[in-house]
Amino acid sequence: MGDSEHPSGRTAPPKPFTVTQGHRQVRSFVLRQGRFTPAQQRAFDQQWARYGIDYEGQPRDYDAIFGRSAPRVLEIGFGNGEALRFAAQHDKARDLIGIEVHAPGVGRLLNALAADDAANVRVYHHDAVEVLDNEVADASLDEVRIYFPDPWHKKRHNKRRLVQPAFAALLVRKLAPGGRLHLATDWQDYAEQMWDVLDATAGIANRAGPRGSVPRPEWRPQTHFETRGQKLGHGVWDLLYDKPSATAPQESPTQDE
Repeated sequence: MGDSEHPSGRTAPPKPFTVTQGHRQVRSFVLRQGRFTPAQQRAFDQQWARYGIDYEGQPRDYDAIFGRSAPRVLEIGFGNGEALRFAAQHDKARDLIGIEVHAPGVGRLLNALAADDAANVRVYHHDAVEVLDNEVADASLDEVRIYFPDPWHKKRHNKRRLVQPAFAALLVRKLAPGGRLHLATDWQDYAEQMWDVLDATAGIANRAGPRGSVPRPEWRPQTHFETRGQKLGHGVWDLLYDKPSATAPQESPTQDE
C-alpha cells in the first residue's frame, strides 16, 4: 500500500512529516488509522486550495498568504478544530494558523471553515516541530496555543510528550515580544511536567506565578469531553505564559567600596 493510499480505498493526504530514510525520530504523535470519510476527502479536494498551506520547508510570507498584515495566532494539534473555528468566528482581527497531523480532523475543519466562509484561517497538515523550525520566522507569532496535547500517560512514553525543554525554547523564539503561550491539559501529571519545563524556560513568565494556572479564558471554548470530565470530577489546567514586551533594563553594577 502506498503512503497516500487509505485502507478504505480513498486517497488520503501524504504523510504529515518529512521522511528521512534510516532515521527514526521520536515524535509526539502516532498516525492512528481513523476513518477517512468521503466528506473529508471532498474537503481536501475542494477546500485545501483555499485554506491549506503545503509544507515547503522554507520561511513563509504569511502576510501574502492571508492578504493582510495582522497579529498571528498558531494552534498546535487542533484536533477536530472546534477551538480554531471558534476563534475564527470571534477574533476576526487576528489571523489564525492551525497545525494537525491527523487527516480526518483536518478534513472536518476544512468543511466547517467553508461553511462559515472564514477568511482568517489557514491550516497545515504536518508536524508542528518541522513547521516551526523551517517555515515560521522568529518573533513572528502573537500567541501559540496547545490545547489538550496527547498526555502519553505511561511513564515509558513520557519522552514523546510535546512539551519538552527544546520545544519550549523553540516556542519562545517564535513568539514576538509581548506574545503569549496558552496551554491546557486535563492530566495533572502533564500539567506538572508543563510547569517543570516552562517555569524553567528562559524568556517567558507564568502569569499565575510559579506552578500556577488560571481559570479557562474566554477565548478557549469548553469542549464536550471537558464538560463531561468535569462532571466526573476531573480537573483541567490552563497555563498562561507571557514573553516580555521589552527587555527589562539591567541595573548598573555596584562598585566595591
